[in-house]
Amino acid sequence: MGKMFRLSIFAGVCIGTAGFGYLASGLQSSYGSLVGAVLFSFGLLTVVGYKLKLYTGTAGFINKKEIGDLFLVLLGNIVGCLCVAMLSRVSPLDIQGAAQKVMELRLNTGALKCGLLAIGCGFIMTTAVHFARQNQYLPLLFGVPLFIVCGFPHCVADVFYFLCVPVAFVKAHLLQVLCVYICIVLGNLVGCNLYRIILKKDQY
Repeated sequence: MGKMFRLSIFAGVCIGTAGFGYLASGLQSSYGSLVGAVLFSFGLLTVVGYKLKLYTGTAGFINKKEIGDLFLVLLGNIVGCLCVAMLSRVSPLDIQGAAQKVMELRLNTGALKCGLLAIGCGFIMTTAVHFARQNQYLPLLFGVPLFIVCGFPHCVADVFYFLCVPVAFVKAHLLQVLCVYICIVLGNLVGCNLYRIILKKDQY
């Protein structure tokens, strides 16, 4: 249990670092969003390479008895993201402002729509990790930019963005953000298991 939590925290650090790069690239280049989407692949590459525990890299491969472990993984991911998010408070770049724009987009989209869109992210992530475990990394390298360009929410990346926003924004929108976030977590969970729902067991 302790090892799993440590691996989950480190996975959160990796995704938080990727999220930091995504936000920073958008501030420094007119092509920032596209460049940042590609750079974000670093997060999942390190998670797979170090064999860490990431919510969206775990949810599609566990059984019903391990659901409790899955939410321990998510908690560890959140702690890891918090560690990196603290750097946004000292960065000369307006990381907090860029993160707030992302969160404002989520709130304007609404909880239900975010949850539905999150299914797409979960599907892409499980597919990418499935192939990466077979040393086939192209689905990962293309999949990460794909879910970002499509605007599919990722529950670990989004918690990093939320932890980066100014405190005043957090206080003003906390309940709304929590509602949206829960829907994203559930949407990712469904998407991660989409192949199990649709395909026969002998096909995967």
